[in-house]
Amino acid sequence: MQILIQDLTFETIIGILEEERHTPQKVVLHVMLDYDYAADTFIDYAKVSVFLEAEMNQMSYFLLEDALNDLSQKLKFSYPEIYKIELKIFKPDILPNAMVGVSHTIDYTKN
Repeated sequence: MQILIQDLTFETIIGILEEERHTPQKVVLHVMLDYDYAADTFIDYAKVSVFLEAEMNQMSYFLLEDALNDLSQKLKFSYPEIYKIELKIFKPDILPNAMVGVSHTIDYTKN
């Protein structure tokens, strides 16, 4: 089964510049989670969305890359049935003519 969360948008503290450490900025997350579905074990996409936003707000990451690595580890720990995670985090307001960000994919079936 695959969970898709597109355009999860909120403001948070993220970045290495002094102004980014004090002023929340908009981020957009795209999430894809592949997992082994069973009738009695499923992943609630609403809870995943709330979790991601809360973690980003609590941690106030310096780099998007750090956020991706940490969030991936925490998702896998919370939901061991996940076997592939793809996360993308964008900062839509950084450049006037592009939405920039980073992505990260972990396939646990290859480990």
